[in-house]
Amino acid sequence: MIRTLLVEDMTLVRGGLVALLEKEKDIEVVADVGRGDQVLPAALKARPDVAVIGIDLPDSNGHSVAGELRAHLPACRAVLLTSLKRAGTLRSLVADPTLGFLVTEAPPDRLAECVRRAARGERVLDPDLAARLLWTADSPLNQRELEILRIAADGASTREIASRLSLATGTVRNYLSTAVGKIGARNRIDAVRIARDAGWL
Repeated sequence: MIRTLLVEDMTLVRGGLVALLEKEKDIEVVADVGRGDQVLPAALKARPDVAVIGIDLPDSNGHSVAGELRAHLPACRAVLLTSLKRAGTLRSLVADPTLGFLVTEAPPDRLAECVRRAARGERVLDPDLAARLLWTADSPLNQRELEILRIAADGASTREIASRLSLATGTVRNYLSTAVGKIGARNRIDAVRIARDAGWL
């Protein structure tokens, strides 16, 4: 069971998020609060695995709340809820690998999946936010990573890519894994999609 803390100042929105998560058999909402100063006491009492935190709180911001939570409960993963409209201002925060991001405009089922991924220790970066951030950004991928993604986009297997580029299969896997991580993709197919949408391929 994934123990989850919800932090959102809008009571109606918070209630809706709690209701969505409580429908999931593997997720338990152990606490929900509406202010940043309530997070640490609630978290120390409930010991959540994942905290879903609204980025705009009346007395603080979600990023600082997540940092305080990490300092006291390093095993608790934080996912910040934000809007696509804030994509530009989030660029520096997204660079923090300890944070996950989910946009408030996301479909409801994406919330539960983000909680599960965060609980597994995966980096959570909403694909819509990733695409928005990357659309205006220079490619974070180096030439070799782009080359490998181009070949993967044609449906080539890891072994075929390795053979074409005279690389070891493990080396190709490492490049693919690095590329996926750099752009916050779920897998190589998602990485190809994001890179294509950004105009890099």
